[in-house]
Amino acid sequence: MSNVLLQTYYVAWGDIMFLKHNFLNILVMSVMTPLLYLIAFGYGLRSGSTDIGVSYVAFVIPGIVALSSLSSSFASTSTRLNVQRLYYKSFDEMMLCPLSLTAIILGKSTLGLIRGLISCFIMYALGLFLAPELSLNPLLIVMVIMSCVTFSMLGLMAAMLAKSHQSMATFNSLVILPMTFLCGTFFSVSSLDPVFQGILYCLPLTHSSLAIRSAALPDYLDFEWVSALVMVCFMVAFFLINYYLLKTRKFRSALEVMGDGVGYPHGVHADIAPQHQDADPGLLRLLQRLPELGVGGVIRGEGSHVRHLDDERRVGLVALPHAFH
Repeated sequence: MSNVLLQTYYVAWGDIMFLKHNFLNILVMSVMTPLLYLIAFGYGLRSGSTDIGVSYVAFVIPGIVALSSLSSSFASTSTRLNVQRLYYKSFDEMMLCPLSLTAIILGKSTLGLIRGLISCFIMYALGLFLAPELSLNPLLIVMVIMSCVTFSMLGLMAAMLAKSHQSMATFNSLVILPMTFLCGTFFSVSSLDPVFQGILYCLPLTHSSLAIRSAALPDYLDFEWVSALVMVCFMVAFFLINYYLLKTRKFRSALEVMGDGVGYPHGVHADIAPQHQDADPGLLRLLQRLPELGVGGVIRGEGSHVRHLDDERRVGLVALPHAFH
């Protein structure tokens, strides 16, 4: 456990230094959008009331906090990882290091968690002055942290799946933007048609809004334990998906980097000749697992190297077994 935490710190260190050197810019970016939402929807409708007996400002602030956890955590994780993976290629180099996949997931989610917490608690601190009905309690803090972690892992998953910067923008337009306005942040989901309710209850921001709002208004709402449990399920699901994506990419990145960036076509067949069965056991395990990963070509084991039979290209894999421990 201590080793995983230490590796998590190593992975997160670069992002933490980035946050340190750009703190003012990141702070302004994190707070400006939620603040505009608060001014437009909260201050503009400050005289309105809701069916739960609180002012509209008190109703909307927890929703904006949930929205801040989505926008800040998702954007910081996905944007930075997308640039590292597609532009600088530094993420592929990191994948060759002997780091556990859990540490990579947690480390790359740290920036989103920190930025999300900063944005959420600044917004909620402002809300405590505007709406005396709001409450600050441990359950609220736990739900905000859980929400930031969940959306940081969602950003990691989106960045891992994105083929280009344009595909990331498409994901934002089709998934993140609709969640921003429809998932109970500015109105109650229960007021919609049952069909739309069913769709919105499948999205994580809906449950984040319900859980944070019920925790912030304990005198007016019963806590949404079901939504809290659903948030846990989303967090675990995103973690497992990221684990699978990283596990697959770790093998592919190793092959591409050690092979000067040249991958293999689909349809791999690992054939280990009997006279080479005394090769490095880690290498043999790698060769035997290639068919599961969809990394193609026809390869044949030769001691500590593999040979691509189509172009006779030799790819040094001496260091590869150490990258997967």
